[in-house]
Amino acid sequence: MSLTSDNTINTSRISGKARQVLQQLLQENPDIKQLIDETPDEAAFADGIRAMAATHMEANPHACRFYRFEATGYEAIRKLKWQDYAAVRLLDYLDHEGQDYEDLNLRGGKVLNAPFKVLWLAARTGNSQASEDFFLDMLHLFRQFKGSATHKLPSREQVVQWMEDYPSGLDPRVKQIRAENKARIIRVLIDKIDNKTMTSKRFSFPRDASMQEKVNLMNEWWDNYLFHLKFAIRDPDTLNEMLGSSLGEEVMALLYRARDQGIPFFVNPYYLSLLNVDVPEFAIGKDLAIRYYVIYSKELVDEFGHIVAWEKEDIVEPGKPNAAGWILPTSHNIHRRYPEVAIMIPDTMGRACAGLCASCQRMYDFQRGNLNFDLDELRPKESWDAKLEMIMRYWEDDAMLRDILITGGDALMSSDKSMEKILNAVYEMAARKKKKNEALADGEKNAEIQRVRLGTRLLAYLPQRVTEDLIRVLAEFKEKASMVGIKQFVIQTHFQSPMEITPEAERGISRLTAAGWTVTNQLVFTSPASRRGHTNKLRQVLNDVGVLPYYTFSVKGYRENAFKFATNARATQEQTEEKVIGEIPKKYRKQIRSFPLEAEKMREHIDGLRNEAGIPFLATDRNVLNLPGVGKSMTYRVIGITNDGRRILEFDHDHTRSHSPVIDKMGKFVIIESKSVANYLDQLEWMGEDKKNYETLWGYSIGETEPRMSIYEYPDFDFQLTREITNYGG
Repeated sequence: MSLTSDNTINTSRISGKARQVLQQLLQENPDIKQLIDETPDEAAFADGIRAMAATHMEANPHACRFYRFEATGYEAIRKLKWQDYAAVRLLDYLDHEGQDYEDLNLRGGKVLNAPFKVLWLAARTGNSQASEDFFLDMLHLFRQFKGSATHKLPSREQVVQWMEDYPSGLDPRVKQIRAENKARIIRVLIDKIDNKTMTSKRFSFPRDASMQEKVNLMNEWWDNYLFHLKFAIRDPDTLNEMLGSSLGEEVMALLYRARDQGIPFFVNPYYLSLLNVDVPEFAIGKDLAIRYYVIYSKELVDEFGHIVAWEKEDIVEPGKPNAAGWILPTSHNIHRRYPEVAIMIPDTMGRACAGLCASCQRMYDFQRGNLNFDLDELRPKESWDAKLEMIMRYWEDDAMLRDILITGGDALMSSDKSMEKILNAVYEMAARKKKKNEALADGEKNAEIQRVRLGTRLLAYLPQRVTEDLIRVLAEFKEKASMVGIKQFVIQTHFQSPMEITPEAERGISRLTAAGWTVTNQLVFTSPASRRGHTNKLRQVLNDVGVLPYYTFSVKGYRENAFKFATNARATQEQTEEKVIGEIPKKYRKQIRSFPLEAEKMREHIDGLRNEAGIPFLATDRNVLNLPGVGKSMTYRVIGITNDGRRILEFDHDHTRSHSPVIDKMGKFVIIESKSVANYLDQLEWMGEDKKNYETLWGYSIGETEPRMSIYEYPDFDFQLTREITNYGG
């Protein structure tokens, strides 16, 4: 709700559509209409609503305890009835009625949470700035509270049917489409090399080469990841040409605006070959989850220049605590949220990616000019050696650190030489850390390094990067690092769609697991990825090729990512109604903990467990949101709603894992979503979805973070750790 200078509500006549929904709400709820008619002001009306909700709570003591935060946790939320959700939300709305919040979707403008004042004013006077989306959300809230909107879970058969709507990149029909795309792109590239609009000393044709010889060379080069980086598409016109001039005038105008705003373009030919151009009916719309990673949205273009950092702990001043309380030795090489984990972004090619994702969490840094695709400028400089040594000393002396995540950018964008140097430094640091512990008594020992992870999207963007030389580096590191206590070796990747899992990706994954590295996946739950069955199909195909799902992330960011945002209600609905068919029975959960110790047999282990448990995939991922402050969570309650129907959520931390002590001072976070439930459903309908399949979505207003799967737990130490916390200044 927008505010005037004296903190009152701006009002105007509501639209005709909004009025129709309001009338429907009043017709379905004559007691609400009577209460509005009989109360002298909105405060009295709110008191009447509170009395209704309180009556429900008196008859449902567990819901009452949950509302008061006396019953918490994953099991507590499972005991709530569908009407309980609505009663808790009504009371949470009332408890936060009249409060205003900063809305970074509006570049920091204030919004007022006053749903019952708005409802009372609209019904009594016809005046309110509230939209149709606001009244739709309120209509469904009262239907849920009154019991006319029931909660019926889809059957397993229905969920499987939704999954079958989505082919994967291993489907023979899809492989044929990609072969045609590749041939088209190769023809365009040949023409550009011949015309010298794209040049390379390494990838050039002999003077008198025939067309067939050029095509043969191109097919050879296609398997070389350096070829794809050299010939990456960097402008809208070339992008359109590579896509057979299939982008319409409106899209091209938007891409020109993006270019003029300073948003980089960087799409390699391989990844571009995954986008559909002219396809049979079965494939129409099935590439949207990857297409929207390449084609920028109007919201992103409009907001570029105004984007603010989502994760506040990423803002670092050396010598000063970050938002999580950690003191870091450099301003841009280490990110840290948790006691056990440190993220390293090296000063190498690993600061870049093989493509720019439209919803990139680092778009803030592209806007500031801190990140770019000038790959030649990212080669390691002499200063990097000294900085790497400093980082290792910092980690070596840390009392709690046991998990290193090397990312970027993209870890695998680093050359083999750079990667080998970084991993050798980690090995030597881990060995020294272990050696130092030998002289310390039990209770004084520091945590030793147990897990090393490489964060990469190249398995999806450019799987040709997984070369024999890279595998040699990774296999040699695993062999010697295992001798100093490192037990878990993880490639943490990011597949967005089953359509990204191609024969090339499957081959790269097989090489990595054969080298003893576990491959896990983090999905960003964008609007096209959130369609019924899509994420389940991705989980299934990931399992088919030996990959374990790790996280399903709600889209973070503000207005710039609104187009791709799927509401947190949908993440909770997906978790409850779809992912559940892959839930691993408890009797097998101890068994999967050992899977990473035999990563070479990962595919065999996954297939064996799926068959034994009778489930289509292993639901080993957790649905979460990266909080703006510290950590990841899906523990939230909807405490309000804006005049345009966007929900206001209050998130708590994930209390199932250890955190920086700073969270004791932080409290909870209020996040205002960037689109309404109604707007999200309209977008799904535009994609070809039937809204009726999502009807229960309106009622999901409470979330709880799922327990972490045992496979992702740290191994136990055989000694007692110190209680000292080092490198902390919060």
